[in-house]
Amino acid sequence: MNPQSVINEPIPAPPSSSGLTGDAVSKSVQVKNILVPVDFSELSLKSLHYAIPLARQFGAKITLLYVVEPLTYSPEFPSWMVLPPDPAVEMRKELSDLRKARIPEDIDVDIAVYDDFVPSGVIEAARSSCADLIVITTHGRTGLHRLLDGSACEKIVRLAPCPVLALREPEREFV
Repeated sequence: MNPQSVINEPIPAPPSSSGLTGDAVSKSVQVKNILVPVDFSELSLKSLHYAIPLARQFGAKITLLYVVEPLTYSPEFPSWMVLPPDPAVEMRKELSDLRKARIPEDIDVDIAVYDDFVPSGVIEAARSSCADLIVITTHGRTGLHRLLDGSACEKIVRLAPCPVLALREPEREFV
């Protein structure tokens, strides 16, 4: 087909099978709990730039989540090696400090720390907290980097029990 013969006309939206108009659909969306997994990197903290206004708009609570990945041990480790203290205690304090520093007091915040691998920890936290939305950041790796590192965000998007807003670098702000 000749590209010059294509006519660009707006396509009307199909009638809704539910009979709801666009306004009625947007009013029916209920977001009461927004799960925000963080690892304290600047990239992960950018998710708060989106989660805070969404929490305000919907009157939702934010659940800050840190997932402590299990330590891997090897037979080469000496038996006398001292195990590090429980990181969950320190992470709860760090999340509490993050809440005080970056989230306005008028927004309700819960703090959660899970011991698991990141994707399964985030999914379990979303289920147990009844999250309506997950706001997460991703490095957006492709090719060999993605093959070697995997993609925690991709696994979360595929398996999450709720919608996921995945933010990546470079980000483009909502207009």
